[in-house]
Formats: sequence, structure tokens, C-alpha cells
Amino acid sequence: MTQPSEFRNAILALALGAFAIGTSEFAAMGLLPYFAADLGISEPQAGHVISAYALGVVIGAPVTSIMGARLPRRRYLAALMGFYAVMNLLAAVLPGLAALTGMRFLAGLPHGGFLGVAMLYAADALPAHRRARGAAQVLIGLTVANIVGVPLAGALGQSIGWRWGFALPGVLALASAWMILKVAPRVGGNPDARPWDELQALRNPRVLWILAVGAIGFGGLFAVYAFLTAAILATTDAPGWAIPLALAMFGVGGTLGTWLAGRVTERLGQIRAAYVSLAAMAVTQGFASIAVGNWPLMVLSSFLMAAGAGLVIPLQTRLMDVAGKAQNMAAAMNHAAFNAANALGPFLAGLALTAGLGWRAPGLVGIVLTTAGAVVLALAVRQDRASGLAADCAG
Repeated sequence: MTQPSEFRNAILALALGAFAIGTSEFAAMGLLPYFAADLGISEPQAGHVISAYALGVVIGAPVTSIMGARLPRRRYLAALMGFYAVMNLLAAVLPGLAALTGMRFLAGLPHGGFLGVAMLYAADALPAHRRARGAAQVLIGLTVANIVGVPLAGALGQSIGWRWGFALPGVLALASAWMILKVAPRVGGNPDARPWDELQALRNPRVLWILAVGAIGFGGLFAVYAFLTAAILATTDAPGWAIPLALAMFGVGGTLGTWLAGRVTERLGQIRAAYVSLAAMAVTQGFASIAVGNWPLMVLSSFLMAAGAGLVIPLQTRLMDVAGKAQNMAAAMNHAAFNAANALGPFLAGLALTAGLGWRAPGLVGIVLTTAGAVVLALAVRQDRASGLAADCAG
């Protein structure tokens, strides 16, 4: 049997892939003014590039799961990361808005499949009682990207051209794909699997309930974070370096929160850990609402919100237990659900702002969504118990 120590380099390669994804996804938002100006379009038009990526994530999660059902996970992950690299590099070199939008859509396709299956791979590399820790090790690559990768891509975009901001994650993704093929053990995969069996995850109520928890509950975080920069600018006289600091602190908090979530999940079990995360999210979103108008407290709120938002870890490990044979699909759809949350939260917070409720409104919207996520989680547990399938609901 392959020992966990043999997976360490593989997990590092997967974390590098997560780092590339995080850099590409979040840096695109910061690069928007630059490619909008260069392409001669308005910023709302340029926003379609961001939306195209999110749409790609949602569509790509089930598609890549079906396509990769029979592949060994090592080859599947390397292929997804290689494709991701090529699409980012093409986005960096092809001219015109249509090409950029198309490449960003295609770049989104492997996002959910890679992160979901990479977390499965890392979790399976460790003993059962440490699965959450393995999943967290991969996801930390995504959070560290907000500390290092996104500022670097932004600096490249500002100094030598926005296209370099897309080229950087492309190169990182190529390195990850090469490392996966080089060091990842040849384990996993089922050549006899029937690809369409993966679709059973989308008919499994236990899977769908957990996906709903993420899609709704995590929307609260994005409701606040999406308007954090605008709120700082509109309500404070913060120095110019305060906004980069707030964004970096979000990355630091996310890294710490992901690390903690793995250990809390191991100690308390999946369901209790999810409740703890949702409670922490609601409290920190309330603090973010109170902090509006005081930029040092708003920077602190950025750190606290991210530190308390480790919900993806208990949900991911929960899906491993309830998805049956459709592990790849369930894992990929978890990340699609979080991208849906990234659309839902800012949309509702934007409606609140348009209605004239003020800059504290996103925090209040966040609390409502996070509370709704906790209600959905309670309904999920109730359904498990009613079906006689919840022997492990306490952890």
C-alpha cells in the first residue's frame, strides 16, 4: 500500500495548481480596468469576461467529471491543469474582446473538476481520520494565491501590461501539470466505470442538499467581500495602501481559516464543523457591517471574514461520504456551488445598495444568506435522519 509520505510531493503539485487557479480567477477582477481600457470597452462590458469564467466553472464541473470518469486521477488532474494553462496563455496573446471572453470561459471549465478531484486525491492519501487535513492542504494553494499570486499578477498588469497577468497563471499551471505527471503516484481511477454514472450525484438528494448549503451559505461571504473595496473608498479617507492591505489580509485569513477548518472537521466531525463555520461567518459579517466607516476595522474585518470561512472543507468531506460512486462529480460540483454563491451574494447585496440601504447592507445580506445556509444544513441532516441514513451525521 502506498504510504502517505509518498504523496507529499503530489499534494504540493496539486496545491500549485490550486495556486494557479486562485491567481487567475481573482487577478482577473483586478486587471479589469486595464484590459477594458486597452480593448476600448466600458467596464460593465469588461465584466462579461469575469462572468464568462464563472459560467465556465458551473458548466465544466459536470462535463469534466463525465469525461474523466475512467481516467486515473493522476492523468485526469494533469490533463485538466494542462488545458487550464493553454487557455490562460491564449487569453494572454489572442487579440480582441471576443477571444478574451471565449478563452476565459474555456479556462473556467476545468476549475471545479481539478479542485474537487485534487482534494479527493489528497484526502485519500491520508488515513480516514485525517481526510479533511489532506483536502485543506490543496485548498491552501488557492488561499495563498490571494497573498502572493494575485498581487504579483496585478503588479505585472499595471507595470508591463494586463496580458502578463493572465500569462503568469498559465505558466504556473504548466508547471503544476508537469509536476503531477512527474511525482503523483499512479493510483485511483476505474477503467470499468461508466461515465454517465457520475450523473447519479445530481439525482442524489443527500448530495444536492450539501451543494445547496454551499451555494446559499457561502453567498454571505461574497456579498460582503465583493463590495469591500468600494465601501472603503466611499466611507473612509483610507490611504492608498489600505485596499491592497485589506485584500492581502483576506488571503492571510483564508489560509489560516482553511488550515483550521481541516483540524476542526477532524475534531468535531463534518456537520458540527459546518455549523461552527456558518456561525463564525455570520459573526464576522456582522462585525464587517459595524466596521463600515473605520478603515482599520474594515481591514481587520477582511481578515476575520476569511479566517472564519472554512465551510468548503467539512462540505467537501461530507460529499465524500454521501456521493457513493459519483465522487468526482460531487467534488467538482461543490466548487461549482461556491461559484454560484459568488454570483448570488454580490447580486443580492447590489440590490440592497441600489435600494439605498447604505454600505452596511452587504454585511446584513451576508448574515441572512449565512443563516439561510445553516437552515438548509439543518434540513439536510433532518432528511438524512428521516431516511435512516444519518448514523454519521454527528461526525
